[in-house]
Amino acid sequence: MILVTGATGFLGTELVKQLAEKGLPLRCTRRNHSVMPQILIPYSNLIEWVEADICDIFALEAAMEGITQVYHCAAWVSFKQADKEPMINTNVTGTANVVNACIDAGARLIHVSSIAAVGVAKTGELITEKHYLEETPVNNIYAISKLESEMEVWRGIAEGLDAAIVNPSVIIGASAGASGSGQIFETVRKGLIFYTGGSVGLVDVADVAQCMITLMNTDITAERYIINAENWYYKDLFDTIAERFHVKAPTKQAKSWMLELAWRGASLIGTLTGKSPALDKISAQSASIVQNYDNTKIKKAIGFEFKPIDKTIDEVVAVLSAEDKR
Repeated sequence: MILVTGATGFLGTELVKQLAEKGLPLRCTRRNHSVMPQILIPYSNLIEWVEADICDIFALEAAMEGITQVYHCAAWVSFKQADKEPMINTNVTGTANVVNACIDAGARLIHVSSIAAVGVAKTGELITEKHYLEETPVNNIYAISKLESEMEVWRGIAEGLDAAIVNPSVIIGASAGASGSGQIFETVRKGLIFYTGGSVGLVDVADVAQCMITLMNTDITAERYIINAENWYYKDLFDTIAERFHVKAPTKQAKSWMLELAWRGASLIGTLTGKSPALDKISAQSASIVQNYDNTKIKKAIGFEFKPIDKTIDEVVAVLSAEDKR
């Protein structure tokens, strides 16, 4: 039987949907306040929902009964310093618990890491799975949590765990709505004046799920894979989204010093109002960096061809536009 953690999240929901479409019985973990996604209701006969926080060892052990395959999607995503300790506890300790449970049950694991846990390449080179963070990124608490989570999986592999790791780039898809990566689309639609000089890796959520399922059903172990369809400059991405929405594209480039002032100002406003800042330091700094990722390894390993990002953008815009007309 298959266990999916984080099954109510953006990626987890798509993964469960694809597995259920194959007629596979599933056990999915959720926290007591999580709501079952609407798109999974048609597959209710195949899905057993259990309340099990990955930080609760006993609940996790109970959820693992009879499990032979585990997809670990559960994670806390935040760049706020205030979330550092609880996020690291959830992402790192939770992953350690999943790893230990898999070892005890003899289950195979596909772990969802992130490109945040991958290092950087020299200027002009593509970033590959061979790049590792040479030093802990002190200010990027999310990167710290994903790096240390991945280290727990490697520790498990050293102890005999059968596992593979995926490192997705920025995941987009129509099912995200206006939250998560969907905020990029909403921001452009509402009118964005500035663009930045950096680049970003993008991948469709359905492709990430499909890569994970295909990897699970191979004998590949002790490997990590960047899951990235295409590399886009932010300007090209914003221009394309604006064109699809029939709105004006951003025309002014935000320089590094401007972004520095912007995140500091947003931080001050957030402190005064008690609300999360509209722009954080990590996002501001990364927006000006060109980071291009190589997807050769996963394509060769499972013979995969990624969906064009242009098509995914069309799908996201269509869904968001349709919601406005309701």
